[in-house]
Amino acid sequence: MNKAPRSTARELALLGLSQLPTNSGSLEKKQLQEVILAAVRTLRAEVQDILETAAAELQRGSDRLLNSQISASDVQSASSMVHEAVELGQTAINRIGTAVELPELIQLTNQLEVRKYALEILIKVNDNKEEIDNLLRESIVDWQIERLPRIDIDILRIAVAEMMFIGIQEQVAINEAVKLAKRYSSEDGYRFINGVLRRVLNKINLV
Repeated sequence: MNKAPRSTARELALLGLSQLPTNSGSLEKKQLQEVILAAVRTLRAEVQDILETAAAELQRGSDRLLNSQISASDVQSASSMVHEAVELGQTAINRIGTAVELPELIQLTNQLEVRKYALEILIKVNDNKEEIDNLLRESIVDWQIERLPRIDIDILRIAVAEMMFIGIQEQVAINEAVKLAKRYSSEDGYRFINGVLRRVLNKINLV
């Protein structure tokens, strides 16, 4: 399997983990396959949401440009409105760029190898959740795992599962986790996740 399908599988698994209850216990393979289908539906809904948000931003930008022409009291006010309109337009363009990428991602999720690897990740995370979380607790400095955003915990769980139970090269697992964090976590989330996984790696290497 090449890099693109595995990256897609990780993203699909991440969205799938968010569909699982906090205490999922032992799950049948069929149940996990249904979770993957739900994750694909989430991606499809995301495309629609992004496009609707972009359209609203473009409309707001258009309104600001119109107001700069007919209601601005001075040059400074007009300039401010134009600047805001440009920023809204740029944000909308960025969102549309993301939406354009998602159909390709959704298409990749239909590949058997993608779903197979996403399912493997879900199984390994679910079956070894207690061991994974204990290792994360030991690796998180001055914070509690229960207080982390769910998306950050799930990104960490995927990376640890890949390193410990799937046999993915450690640096690859960390790099892929950082990529997921840049897309789904907060602005500084990827730095935090990178730091935690570095400490996880140190503990694994000491065993």
